[in-house]
Amino acid sequence: MSAAPLISVRALTKTYDLGETQVRALRGVTLDIMPSEFVTLTGPSGSGKSTFLHLIGCLDRPSSGEYLLAGQHVAALDTRRLAGVRNRQIGFVFQGFNLLPRTTALENVELPLLYAGGVPARERRERAAAALAAVGLGDRVRHHPNQLSGGQQQRVAIARALVNRPRLLLADEPTGNLDTRTSIEVMGIFQRLNESQGLTIVLVTHEADMAEYGTRTIAFRDGLVRSDVPVVRRRTAAHELERVAGDAEAA
Repeated sequence: MSAAPLISVRALTKTYDLGETQVRALRGVTLDIMPSEFVTLTGPSGSGKSTFLHLIGCLDRPSSGEYLLAGQHVAALDTRRLAGVRNRQIGFVFQGFNLLPRTTALENVELPLLYAGGVPARERRERAAAALAAVGLGDRVRHHPNQLSGGQQQRVAIARALVNRPRLLLADEPTGNLDTRTSIEVMGIFQRLNESQGLTIVLVTHEADMAEYGTRTIAFRDGLVRSDVPVVRRRTAAHELERVAGDAEAA
């Protein structure tokens, strides 16, 4: 028997009222995302991909249509229960790292556990340290953001997204502020989390090469899904890092 979708949307729309103007950001999207998929969302600016990500992340509500997360009709939940879904089931990674500058990497990663409440201080520290170790920053727990590179700050942000042990990780242009090598390393972390932990990942990118690290690519245009295809020739971080190193030596 096949697994049920983790994400299921039917005829999902989102319209923004801007005074006398209405912007139809999504015009009726229907799709399923299965557990353990690594889906990349692509498309030009204004295509609807980030709006879709915000809706499935419960950061916004659809204008119409149906959204089920793990079989639950989340669009019908009140604000308090939506916040609970976001905190317990979904991890977020954004282009801007959104780290608190005066707190350590460990303290930044602990924050979602503080917001959730009910987690003892010792367990918070242990889980935050484990999340940092999972992204290769086990030796940077006491460092502040200004002591970390951009790639390391994004790793802290990924660890923070993981600390609540979500079933779904959402990433919005997570490599947008990073150089090529660091972008590959970050995509390698996402690949490892997907393959070793079975974490479901939905990632927005405008870069075609970054989209090829996933297992499936959904292209948006004008608020609609224009294509939805498996990635046939998938990039792997290990191979791409070798290629970049070779290019650097040749230069």
